[in-house]
Amino acid sequence: MSQNTKSHLIHDRNIRGHSQIGWLDSYHTFSFGSFQDPDRMGFRHLRVINEDRVVPGAGFATHSHRDMEIISYVLEGALEHKDSLGNGTIIKPGEVQIMSAGTGITHSEFNPSETEAVHFLQIWIIPDEKNLSPRYEQQYFSPEERQSKLRLVVSPDGREGSVTIHQDVYLYASLLKPDNTLTYQIPSSRYGWVQIAQGVATLNGQELRAGDGVQINGEEKLEISTNVGAEVLLFDLA
Repeated sequence: MSQNTKSHLIHDRNIRGHSQIGWLDSYHTFSFGSFQDPDRMGFRHLRVINEDRVVPGAGFATHSHRDMEIISYVLEGALEHKDSLGNGTIIKPGEVQIMSAGTGITHSEFNPSETEAVHFLQIWIIPDEKNLSPRYEQQYFSPEERQSKLRLVVSPDGREGSVTIHQDVYLYASLLKPDNTLTYQIPSSRYGWVQIAQGVATLNGQELRAGDGVQINGEEKLEISTNVGAEVLLFDLA
């Protein structure tokens, strides 16, 4: 169950929603699909964090979205994307894709491998404005850029080579080696979310494992470390 610790709330990986069909194994941090919990409808502008695994040669058929900023972050394998804007790309680990659905966009997501599953996070963020023009952007961030540091990968202004989002949200990604310690200060006027994507990490003394999320409810100094290695996402939210 969730735990309150000072100014943050831990969302335990074991209380996520879960759906499984033949080709898809999916965990939902927030309400999604058949998993509906009025207390888990998102946090600030963060609306969806789904951890998906898709078997080889399968995927999501063409479907539509609107008025949502959708981020795909691949952890293992590869994800093939096609959309109604004419984009057709392969997303691999280290690449961050954002799709601004705006007035409406259709797309498909498919595992092109014949042998390897794809493991990825899909993140939905509510935009700062409705009826925007749909857009697509993808950027590669090398392991060296993310190793032992918080690398900005998504921002509202595209600074430092990050992909651009239509919301006051900053997303950082990090690959932590054993005995690394990262620090980050959440300002008093903002909020945070830490998602453990892979491995095991400690946040301000609390051990967290892959799938755990932590909601930071205002000003707090964060210290993130690991003894075994971890991949971590940090959201700085208005």
